Amino acid sequence: MIYFCAEKGENQWFVPDNLITTMTKVWLLVLVVFCHGIFSNGVTNISTRPDVVNVGVILTYKSIIGKVAKVAIEAAVEDVNSDSTVLAGTKIKLTMQDSNYSRFMGIVGALKFMEKDTVAIIGPQQSVTAHVISHIANELQVPLLSYSATDPTLSSLQFPFFVRTAQSDLYQMAAIADIVNYYGWRDVIAIYVDDDHGRNGIAALGDKLAEKRCKISYKAPMPPEATRDDITNLLVKVALMESRIVVLHTYDVPGPVVLNVAQYLGMMGTGYVWIATNWLSTILDTNSPLDSNAMDDFQGVITLRMYAPDSELKRKFVSRWSNLAGGKSANGSFGLSTYGLYAYDTVWLLAHAIDAFFNQGGNISFSNDSRLSELHGGSLNFDAMSIFDGGNLLLNSILQVNMTGITGPIKFTPDRDFIYPAFEVINVIGTGFRRIGYWSNYSGLSVLPPEMLYTKPPNRSSANQRLHSVIWPGQTTHRPRGWVFPNNGRQLKIGVPNRVSYREFVSQVEGTEMFKGYCIDVFTAALNLLPYVVPCKLIPFGDGSNNPSSTEFVHLITTGISTIDKKIVYDAAVGDITIITNRTRIVDFTQPYVESGLVVVAKVRRLNSNVTAIFFLIVGAVVWILEHRINDEFRGPPKKQVVTILWFSLSTLFFAHKENTISTLGRVVLIIWLFLQQLSSSIKGIETLISSKDPIGYRQGSYARNYLVEELGIHESRLVPLNKPEDYAKALKDGPQRGGVAALVDERAYADLFLSTRCEFSIVGPEFTKAGWGFAFPRDSPLAIDMSTAILKLSENGDLQRIHDKWLMSSACTSQSTTFEVDQLQLKSFWGLFAICGFACLLALLVYLIMIVRQFSRHYSDDVESSGSSSGSKCIQTFLTFVDEKEVDVKNRSKRRQMEKASNRSVGEDESTNGSKKRFSESCSSKNLDKGEEA
Repeated sequence: MIYFCAEKGENQWFVPDNLITTMTKVWLLVLVVFCHGIFSNGVTNISTRPDVVNVGVILTYKSIIGKVAKVAIEAAVEDVNSDSTVLAGTKIKLTMQDSNYSRFMGIVGALKFMEKDTVAIIGPQQSVTAHVISHIANELQVPLLSYSATDPTLSSLQFPFFVRTAQSDLYQMAAIADIVNYYGWRDVIAIYVDDDHGRNGIAALGDKLAEKRCKISYKAPMPPEATRDDITNLLVKVALMESRIVVLHTYDVPGPVVLNVAQYLGMMGTGYVWIATNWLSTILDTNSPLDSNAMDDFQGVITLRMYAPDSELKRKFVSRWSNLAGGKSANGSFGLSTYGLYAYDTVWLLAHAIDAFFNQGGNISFSNDSRLSELHGGSLNFDAMSIFDGGNLLLNSILQVNMTGITGPIKFTPDRDFIYPAFEVINVIGTGFRRIGYWSNYSGLSVLPPEMLYTKPPNRSSANQRLHSVIWPGQTTHRPRGWVFPNNGRQLKIGVPNRVSYREFVSQVEGTEMFKGYCIDVFTAALNLLPYVVPCKLIPFGDGSNNPSSTEFVHLITTGISTIDKKIVYDAAVGDITIITNRTRIVDFTQPYVESGLVVVAKVRRLNSNVTAIFFLIVGAVVWILEHRINDEFRGPPKKQVVTILWFSLSTLFFAHKENTISTLGRVVLIIWLFLQQLSSSIKGIETLISSKDPIGYRQGSYARNYLVEELGIHESRLVPLNKPEDYAKALKDGPQRGGVAALVDERAYADLFLSTRCEFSIVGPEFTKAGWGFAFPRDSPLAIDMSTAILKLSENGDLQRIHDKWLMSSACTSQSTTFEVDQLQLKSFWGLFAICGFACLLALLVYLIMIVRQFSRHYSDDVESSGSSSGSKCIQTFLTFVDEKEVDVKNRSKRRQMEKASNRSVGEDESTNGSKKRFSESCSSKNLDKGEEA
C-alpha cells in the first residue's frame, strides 16, 4: 500500500519531490507498455516511413505506347501522392528514362536506377528488353512491373522478380486460335518480327492451334529493322502458299508497312483473312482518326484489344484524358489506348503494395552485392549498385494486392497472371472499326461482355461460341474458304494403285499416262463439282506384278518414303482404299463413296432338275388352296389367281414372295419348302472358318489379312494370298483337299464383281465388318473436306449410282447366287427332303379337306337335309361353292341363319304359350258355370 502525504497551504497542496519522481517512472512504464502493445498488433509508427520512395520508369517517349503510358503514369503518381490514405504521407518519387526505341538504352537506364536506391521499376516497354533487365532485377531483388511486355515466356520460374501487369500473349494467341477454329479454318500463316516477342508469341499460337487440331503451315519471320524491300520479298513468298489466313504479330511501326505492301501486292482482296494482334487496335485507339489512305490498308482486318470493363472509375479517367494528354504533349492531344489504362493501374497497384510493405514492418534499406564489389574500379561503377533488402517482401506484397482499378478487378493467379483475361474482337470497317464480340478465358467467344458470363457456369462448347458478322477483305460478308492451291506452278501428285486384278475399279491405259475405272470416274466427277480448279497429275503406285498394299500407299502421303522407288511423295491417294482405323491415324479420308465390308465367298452347286420345277408348282398350288378361303391376296378372278400361283411358286426360289401366308397349314408347307431351298454345307460363315482348320484365301494387298490374324486370331499359316479372280476360282474349285481353299474372305465390292460372272460361287452369311472406300489426303487437308462435300452431291443427284452402273453393273446370276448359301447338292442327295415336302403337302391337303367337310356339314346341314331327295350333283355343286366362298362370309351367313332360327323358335313358343293360357281360361269358365247350374 502506498500512502500519499501532503501539506495544505493557501489554496494549494504541497507535494513532496520524492512523490513526483515515483509518479514519473510509473507513467513512463505505462507508456512503454502501451507502445509495445501497439507494435505487437502490427501497426508501425508512421515516423518509420520515409518521406519519398524512389520508383523508376523505362519507356520510349515517342512511341505509340510510350507516349500514352507516360501521361497515364504521371497522372497516376499525381493521384496517389495527393491521396493521403494510400501511403500515409509517403510520396512516390518518379524517375523516367527514355530508351528512345533502343533496347540497349533501356538496359542502361535500368542499371542507372540501381544506383539510386530504387525499390521498383515500371517497365520496360518491350519484351526483348524485359528479358535482360529481369536478370538484373533477380540479382538485385528489385521488382520489375511491366504493363506492355507480353511475351509469355517471361515466366515467374525463370524471372521471379518480373511481374506482368497486363494480359499475356498466351491468352491473346488462345483468342486467335479460337477465332480460327470458329470459322472452320485449319492452316494459318504467321508473319512476325524475329525477336523474343515475335518468336515466343507465335510459338504460343502454334500450341493453342494444335489444341484445336489446327496448325501454322508457314512461318514468315522478318528482321526487327525490316525495310520495305524485306517485307515485299517476304509477302511474295507468303502469296505462293496454300493458306490464306494470315496472323500478323509485330509492332506498331512495321505493322502498317506490312499491310500497305500487302495491299500493293493484291493480298488484301477477296479470299484473304488478316488477323492482327493488339498492335493494330493500339494504333486505332491512339491515332484515331487516321487518314483515308492508312484506313484503306486496314479494311477487313480483324484485331484484338485488351478488354477493360465499363465502370465509373474508367469513365472518369477517360473524361480527364483530353486535358491530360493535351497538357503533356507538344504535338497536341492523342487517344487513350488500353496500354494507358494498364499503365495507370500499375502505379496504383505498386502504391498499394508499398503501403502493405510498410504495414508489415518493411524498411527501405540496401546492401552491397559481394559479387559486384569484386568489380570495383573503372568507369562503369558496378559496385554502386546494391541489393534491395526488402525486395522479397515488396514482391509478395505486389502479388497479394486485391483491388479494383480502371481496367477492372486486379488480382493475381498462382501463375502470376491477372484474373479474368479477356479481349475485344474488332473488325476494321470504313473509317473506323466495329466490335464483333469478346473473348475470355472463361467462356471463349461471345457477343456478351465477359463480366455478364462470370456469374454463369463456363461453357466452351462450339454451340455457345458466337461472333457478329464480319466484313472481310474485299468488302465481302461471305466467309472466306481460307486456302487456295499454291500459286507456284506445282501440280498435286495423286497416287493411283497399279492393280493387276479387278481393273474395273482402277487401271492405267496401256501406253499412256491416263487412268480409267470406277474410282477414277468418281474422283474426276467430284473434282468437277469443286468451285475451283485443282491442278493434279495421276502417278501409279505399285510394280504392276502384284496388287500394292493400301497401308503402305497411304503412308507415303505423310512420310514420303517408298520401299519401291524411294523417291515419290504423294499429295493424295485415289483408288480402292478402304477406310480403317489404323489408316485414319495417319491421313484424312473423304466421305466413303463405296460401302464394302468383309464377306466370305464359297463354292455353290445349284439344283437343276425338272422335279424341282414341278415341286415349285405343286407347293404354289397347295399354298393357294390352303390360303384361298381366308387370304385376300389369294383371291380374285380366275386369271389373277392363276398368275398368283405361278408368281408365288417362282418367287420362293429367290425368297422374294410378297404374299403373306395366314393359315397355319400354309405356313407349315412353306417353311418345309423353304428349308428344302436352303443349302447344306459345313461352311455357314466366318464363325465356321474360325473354328475349322481349313485354308482361307484372301486378296493380296487387302487389309483382310491383318484383320483375320489380329482381330479374329486365325493363324497366318492358314491364309493363302491370291492375286487374280482366276486364282480365286481355281482355289475355290480345288478345295482344301486338292491344295485350294475352303473359302475366300474379301471385301463386298470385290466379291460382287467376282460373282457377277461366276454363278457357281456365292457369299456365305452376312458382312462381318462395316467399311467403305475413300480418297486419302494429308491430315487436316481442306481439300478432303471439299471432296467429301462433292461426293455427297454426287450421291444426292444420282451421278454416283450412274458411275457404279457403268463399271460394276451386275449380271443376272449375281442376284441369284448371292442369295444362296453354300454347296447345294444334287437332287439324289435331297430325295428324302422332297419326300418330306410331298408328304407335308398331302397331309396338309387331307387335314384341310377334313376341316372343310366339317365346316360344310355344320353350316349347310339343313340345306343338305332339305335337298336330301335331290341329286348328288346338286350337293357337290353346293360343296364346291362353299369351298370357293371366303370363310368369313360363310361364318357370317351361318350366324345370321342361327339368329333367324332362334327368332322363329321364340315366336312359336310365344304363340303356344298364349294358346295354352286361352284354353286354361275357357276350361275354368266352363267349370264355374257347371257348378252354378248344380247349385
